[in-house]
Amino acid sequence: MKFGGTSMAGSERIRRVANIVRRQQAAGHEVAVVVSAMAGETDRLVGFCREANPLYDPAEYDVVVASGEQVTAGLLALTLQALGCKARSWLGWQLPIHTDNVHAKARIEGIDAQALLTSMAAGEIAVIPGFQGLSDHGRITTLGRGGSDTSAVAVAAGIGADRCDIYTDVDGVYTTDPRIVAKARKLKYVTYEEMLELASVGSKVLQTRSVSLAMKEGVRVQVLSSFIDDDATPADEIPGTLIVSDEELARLTENVDMERQLITGIAADKNEAKIILTRVPDRPGAVATIFGPLAGANINVDMIIQNVGRDKGETDVTFTVPSADLLRAQTLLEAQKEAIGYNRIITDGKVAKISVVGVGMKSHAGVAATMFRAMADRGINIQAISTSEIKVSVLIDEDETELAVRVLHSAYGMDAEGEAA
Repeated sequence: MKFGGTSMAGSERIRRVANIVRRQQAAGHEVAVVVSAMAGETDRLVGFCREANPLYDPAEYDVVVASGEQVTAGLLALTLQALGCKARSWLGWQLPIHTDNVHAKARIEGIDAQALLTSMAAGEIAVIPGFQGLSDHGRITTLGRGGSDTSAVAVAAGIGADRCDIYTDVDGVYTTDPRIVAKARKLKYVTYEEMLELASVGSKVLQTRSVSLAMKEGVRVQVLSSFIDDDATPADEIPGTLIVSDEELARLTENVDMERQLITGIAADKNEAKIILTRVPDRPGAVATIFGPLAGANINVDMIIQNVGRDKGETDVTFTVPSADLLRAQTLLEAQKEAIGYNRIITDGKVAKISVVGVGMKSHAGVAATMFRAMADRGINIQAISTSEIKVSVLIDEDETELAVRVLHSAYGMDAEGEAA
């Protein structure tokens, strides 16, 4: 069971979480719980790091920001004990959760789960702070923002859990953000592949790496709401969204037309920033001099456009990076200006990525054409495009985000009443 920041925001909500956990144990389950920091706490701690040193040491940054989850893990264990449950906290270094040495963006390499399993078999509820682990150098690491979902899936895989329930502030995965489109529908089932694409393009329900890990390890993931009454339906019966393999989905929907829904969801991501390098030499290896240093600094590059070369053997290269990495990327590229050979660097942090996702794209033509036509009809300019087998993404002005989502939700006929399968 994993509980996010809004679920852990204050003593009253932690008590609610403790009751949800207690009911699962009372139903006969052995339970491990992964918790996030209280809502807003990680942002507060990150702010302290930036005030102390704008170019902070990532290792010391991890020491600071990992403390948020430590607090909620201890508080939930204390609250469970007050309810008469046997419970204890297990910090990332106590299991330990082994990670690589990339601070602030560490990746989990393995979990020593034997002590945890022994404790759970004895009736003890294990409470584990998400987002943190231990490097080979013996230092605390963090997994990057949203890393508690990844921690939960990793723990579920490590102990061979039947299911990983992700409790959050929404009651499932929707066709799009219900705050933007009131007629957004909750999905009963989503494949790992679809959820991976949705998570990667801005859906805030689950973190990308957690879905990727769940797919790799075959962990069944269920998205549920923690904002439920004490007498609510148990999680084993509650209608959340189940994220499973294509094969299990086929079994679950055996009597349903699998091609009923062309598009599964529409996601928007405002955490993108655009960088343009002008007059880059149009020669073999030129782009490698741009993206090699960025990769070396662990800065993920998303959309990439290389314009048609000019007569002088030059071209403009446009790409996007996470907003949080814009300053680092710009500083790095400016330092490499002579090696790259560009003329000018132009940045824009006021952009958004809009994506449509669905396995139906594999067998249907015209998905992108529908997207472009609908946006053109509303005067929304497209700055960049990227695609995969089940996704089309476009970059637009940030101010047009909500309009674009509403227009596309209608264009694909997703506004119908009722719950989507």
